[in-house]
Amino acid sequence: MNRKNVTNVKIAACAMAAAISFTGLGMDVHATGNIGSVLPSAGIDYSMQDAKKSTSLSALKEESDKADVKSEEIKNAEGATVGSVQVGGFSDLASTNGGISTASTSSTKKIEDTIVVSEGYTKDLKNAAGSGLTDEEESFKNLVIAKVNDYVNVRDCASEDGSIVGKLYNKSVGTYLEEENGWYKISSGSVEGYVKAEYCVTGEDAVEYAKEVGTRIATVTTTTLKVREQPGMDETVLGLVPIDDELIVTEELDGWVKVNIEEGDGYVSTDYVTLSTEFVKAESIAEEEARLAKEEAARKAAKEAAAKKTAENASSSSSKEKATDGGKTYASPTGSTGADVAQFALQFVGNPYVYGGSSLTNGTDCSGFVMSVYNNFGVSLPHSSAADRSVGATVNGLENAQAGDIICYSGHVGIYIGNGQIVHASTAKTGIIVSNASYRSILSIRRIF
Repeated sequence: MNRKNVTNVKIAACAMAAAISFTGLGMDVHATGNIGSVLPSAGIDYSMQDAKKSTSLSALKEESDKADVKSEEIKNAEGATVGSVQVGGFSDLASTNGGISTASTSSTKKIEDTIVVSEGYTKDLKNAAGSGLTDEEESFKNLVIAKVNDYVNVRDCASEDGSIVGKLYNKSVGTYLEEENGWYKISSGSVEGYVKAEYCVTGEDAVEYAKEVGTRIATVTTTTLKVREQPGMDETVLGLVPIDDELIVTEELDGWVKVNIEEGDGYVSTDYVTLSTEFVKAESIAEEEARLAKEEAARKAAKEAAAKKTAENASSSSSKEKATDGGKTYASPTGSTGADVAQFALQFVGNPYVYGGSSLTNGTDCSGFVMSVYNNFGVSLPHSSAADRSVGATVNGLENAQAGDIICYSGHVGIYIGNGQIVHASTAKTGIIVSNASYRSILSIRRIF
């Protein structure tokens, strides 16, 4: 056999074994025909040619043992025919008109015993054939995604008698660890345990669903990123975004992604961002209890703040201080509740927006505004809208938000003031304004008090 025939001999022989197995089902596989359908997962067309130049099984085995089959030789084989190999002379095969019509069990066994394709080589073959999925999409197969009305319990064993250790809320995601009697063992956030498989999707079904429930994020990797109105380095700059900020991606193009910022939708080069997909994780029982306790405490504090508001207004003249912008006066913070934070922040509506700034009177950007407001209440927050998504405690949904909560968006952040509204340093055109909290897609809601 020449080098071309030796190359990939193991693959061809496995294809022959598969063809023989199918003949037992009454399928007629011809030696000169395409048997790619026998191995549809590989997506590669194998053909058996030129029976006159066939070789014996023992010779095939000897040469296959010596063959140095390299994955490099098939790396460009996607959707193509890979090295036709001439195989013949199998005494147990009944040949009719140059084709294979029947095969005994013993002949199949001989081929199985003789030809071995390693797991790694098979993997290379599949990669060469192409699955049509990116590396990230392939990783989605290892996700377990809840598909329920509310949540599915995470238990400490694969049984409904197991103790509940957490909750995997609808569209929340865990990492698949193993399967046991209709239960998936997952790891999600700080939770590890078992969920009923019937309430979740994983494997192939999880690939498309993950794209639906996940949030595509572009994280800025350059000091100041220019967001442009259209894809292209010469296009008009729509806005600026600082390093480490996280932007929601709404469309992916060749070398560019469409993102959402405060000024609107624009485009950034993928040279200056890293792309990832974020998912909501499970909540442990301890985390749930802590969240509920904090929410209850905040509700009580808000009621107390409202009760003493009349007294505070009466003495407001003694709690005023002069600011530096033309003598306009602002009330100093009087407490440490979310309602106090919101009331204090509202005084600065109309003041200017300045990129990178943090002055409530002379100019600030969105995260600088939140940072400076909370600094007046003795709370130190980062000057970053992305970092603000990790401070305080999580609030589940705008319907549960309270005055003073931090509302995080794609590359933006504001302070909730109640009644579905926020106060925020919006853009250079608008300055500090009040907007509906749902005017953009919310990434996270955080509670400080």
